[in-house]
Amino acid sequence: MSDVRSTAGDLDVDLGKLFASLARNWLRILVVALVVAALAFMFASMAERHYRAETRLLIETRESIFTRPAPADSDRPILDEEGVASQVEVIGSTDILKKVASQLDLAKLPEFDPSAEMSTISRFLVMTGLKADPSEIPAEERVLKAFREKLNVYRVDRSRVIVIEFSSTDPKLAAAVPNAMADTYLAASREAKLASNLDATDWLEPEIADLDKRVKDAEARVADFRSQSDLLIGQNNAVLATQQLAELSSELSRVRAGRASSEATAESMRKVLQQGGSIDALPEVLSSPLIQRLRERQVQLKADIADLSTTLLGNHPRIRALNSQLADLDVQIRREAQNVLRSVETQAKTAQLRETQITAELNRLKAESARAGEQEVELRALEREAAAQRQLLETYMTRYREAASRQDRNYLPPDARVFSRAVVPSEPYFPKMVPIVGAAFVASLLLMAVGTLLRELFSGRAMRPAPGARFEPVVQVAMPLAAQTAQDDDMADMMSEPGTGGSGTETEPTVEVVPLSLVAPAGKVPVQTLGEIGVEHAAEKLIASGASRAIFVSPEGDEAAATAVLVARAVADSGLRVLLMDLTASGAASKPMLDSSRYPGITNLLTAQAQFTDVIHTDYYSECHIMPVGTADPARAMRAADRLPIILESLARAYDIVVVECGPSDADDIRRLVGEATEVLLSLLEPEDEVVAAAENLRAGGYHDVILVTPIGSDLPTRPVPGRSVA
Repeated sequence: MSDVRSTAGDLDVDLGKLFASLARNWLRILVVALVVAALAFMFASMAERHYRAETRLLIETRESIFTRPAPADSDRPILDEEGVASQVEVIGSTDILKKVASQLDLAKLPEFDPSAEMSTISRFLVMTGLKADPSEIPAEERVLKAFREKLNVYRVDRSRVIVIEFSSTDPKLAAAVPNAMADTYLAASREAKLASNLDATDWLEPEIADLDKRVKDAEARVADFRSQSDLLIGQNNAVLATQQLAELSSELSRVRAGRASSEATAESMRKVLQQGGSIDALPEVLSSPLIQRLRERQVQLKADIADLSTTLLGNHPRIRALNSQLADLDVQIRREAQNVLRSVETQAKTAQLRETQITAELNRLKAESARAGEQEVELRALEREAAAQRQLLETYMTRYREAASRQDRNYLPPDARVFSRAVVPSEPYFPKMVPIVGAAFVASLLLMAVGTLLRELFSGRAMRPAPGARFEPVVQVAMPLAAQTAQDDDMADMMSEPGTGGSGTETEPTVEVVPLSLVAPAGKVPVQTLGEIGVEHAAEKLIASGASRAIFVSPEGDEAAATAVLVARAVADSGLRVLLMDLTASGAASKPMLDSSRYPGITNLLTAQAQFTDVIHTDYYSECHIMPVGTADPARAMRAADRLPIILESLARAYDIVVVECGPSDADDIRRLVGEATEVLLSLLEPEDEVVAAAENLRAGGYHDVILVTPIGSDLPTRPVPGRSVA
């Protein structure tokens, strides 16, 4: 087997030598940094001094509850974020800048006229056409351009404060400009309010005159309609016909109730009198004064008869006279009851006649009320129109008087105030000597250090060979010591032939004859070799080939399964994520990694008794992960063997390399395990016939690049790695 490695992979950076170059060149780095700092100090000392001052405005409503007009709640200025941002734009507008420039006479200052004092370099650039001639721009535009470059108007975050900031070489001018801008802005805001107030009064005056005429016309129409119609107003501002209709309706209800009561009383009295019943139960009879007196006389006669019956017989003339009087009283009482009945019937007839009259009058009033209702609707419409016109007139007159009074008194405060005026600065903001010199010194130090490190790195002096690096291809052939001497002469002849690396121009792989005693332990030298490689070489080959799966076949049984464990650990030690799946019947691959076979594994996953997180464990001795055989029924797990490709595909996405130990298997057994970027490896302890047969079977099955790996010379760890535990 051959192994070819690139030179780039065989070199490492020697950090000690790399950073030692800084110590060797410290004087040059320091001198350059000091020179740069001195130049920065010189330029900063020669630079022109600039001063900065600022004025702060607070945007707020200046009206109070005593001076604010009544309808002004809906006309208040918007003081939200957009409203304050709009005021920032107003302050920096061209009109205010022109007023301030004219007020302070900025056009006469050389600072605001680039064409007044041009340097020699600027004049040369203008003459060569590399720079525009400032004199070709109007003087006012030049002043405004320079003004805007020195001005900064901004809003303080999360507030209604606006800052007017101005910089100049003259400290007095730096303070005068923002104060003048603030005063000009306040005056412009007041003038804008005065203009708006004047426009309002000019518009309200003719509107009030027109509304006054319309109110008079509307009220006249109401009076004319009321005089022409028969709408007589009664109590509660109701039409008389409607009021009478309501009263007659109440009267009709009362008469109907009285008639019904009289008819019912007459009917009950008639039945009692016809049937000869007692009239004492009739309230109307008992309420008659005559009947009451007759009843009292009747009671007196009954009392006298009772007194005389104690001493006289029933045929006594006196008793008989009293009985005769008593009978006459009964006749008189019944006759009087008949009179009461006729009186009640007369009342019922009278109530019926009254009902008829009221009904007729009610029908007449209904027609009259309907006619009055139509007229009332029209009258209400005229009155509403007059009331609306009158209310609008009163509103306009109120606003007109308020606007006129505020204009006469000249009271229109702007919605802003200056709470911090600019003062003449005593120290320039540019140049700052210490920060400039310090920044130049630190930057030059960093640049010189980086340049020194890069020069040392690119020169190759900071490079060193990587551990185990090979700078030429090497072919290792393991052979018995008995055959080594016979092979030396042939190898020497082959190396001396042209084209083999002896005297030819082309470089050929150097064949290194390695005694088998260096590969296998002493006393266990196999009779022949099959071109097998060691564990480390196999791990390097898997990493270099970019394989995502490594299928191990161990025809010699459980002892050869240690090869897969050693290769998986070697790959894991290189920093890759590795998982070893144990598909042997006895768990030979997972036992040395977990020291037990009681953990759930692939059989539990196939039988749906566990999930991925339950069957993946950590090797006690390395960073490798292990999926053991498991504790589920193997026969039941084999019925779900079709899920193995899906499981392997999922694991290949989660790990860099998935190592599968299949035990003594053939080409057909491992076919479902093979996928993209898969390497097939054959574990070999001794080159016996069964190993040769297994290799031939794999090659016949289509796996021509079978890699033979031997664990000879590698030892399994006997102590767990500190801090390692089962996942």
